[in-house]
Amino acid sequence: MSNRPLGGILLLGALTILWGGNWPAMKLALRELDPWTFRTVCLLVGGGGLLTLVRASRQSLRVPRGERFTLCLVAFFNITGWHLCSAYGLTLVQAGRAVIIAYTMPLWTVVFGRLLVGEGITRARLVALGLGLGGMAALVAPEARALWAAPVGVLLILGGAVSWAIGTVLTKANRWTIPTAVLTGWQLVLGAVPIALGAAVRHAGSGDADPLSRLGSLSSGALLGTAYATLVGVIFCHWAWFRVVAILPAAVAAIGTLGIPIVGLFTSALVLGEPVGSAEVVALVLVVASLGILVWGLTGGAPESLPGHRAVSRARRESR
Repeated sequence: MSNRPLGGILLLGALTILWGGNWPAMKLALRELDPWTFRTVCLLVGGGGLLTLVRASRQSLRVPRGERFTLCLVAFFNITGWHLCSAYGLTLVQAGRAVIIAYTMPLWTVVFGRLLVGEGITRARLVALGLGLGGMAALVAPEARALWAAPVGVLLILGGAVSWAIGTVLTKANRWTIPTAVLTGWQLVLGAVPIALGAAVRHAGSGDADPLSRLGSLSSGALLGTAYATLVGVIFCHWAWFRVVAILPAAVAAIGTLGIPIVGLFTSALVLGEPVGSAEVVALVLVVASLGILVWGLTGGAPESLPGHRAVSRARRESR
């Protein structure tokens, strides 16, 4: 296996653990913060912090004029849509169940990868995707009645998954000439702008002039959840995800994240006391099998690329 696909697999492994642990952290924070304030803090601090680190390393933050519209577009889908929908949905659905619903995103990535950029759907991807979705079905089926008792939450999280999938495909398809960290930082900041404006309008209408003052009165659990979601869930994991997308085909990268619901489910059980039963064990076996097929596909041959993938890789090497 070449170094680039191997690096992508290792980065996916880190994302599986850290992003999975982000779900109970967010749930802790959202018990005391409303979604608008929570996401504004996470995204502005996370995006601003990432861009500050990039600037401190003497890299340019400039975005070429021809890439600015696409940057705003992918920021809307990758950041605004995903973060707002998932936060609101998480207030209505248990964290362990929410992460399962959210990670139907590989299905939507495969679909939109085909529709928007013509990415091929190979037999191995179909098998891996089928096993992974089967694992999710095993988790959802016993709780179907409870989930559908709160349909708004389910639909919000599904909407976030679709939004993320579209943004992922568009990010992959564009011929970026800026480094991954710069691309990620600007997406976070630009995606936060509509949320921050919405938070300002919402709180002005409610008479709450300073919603950020609530941060000083948060419990230790909510503070830790907010800090984890910002520093790990936003800064590191978003950078790592876009880096993975730069290395691997979009559908493969998304299928490779199917382990995140398992980590999210069990960490939610550990941190929040949410139940885990035989259905979760069955799902774990199916998802591990799915990831095994994914790794086998990468070791058995070079991963397929989207149109322009080699140009993207070459441009990013030059930009570094």
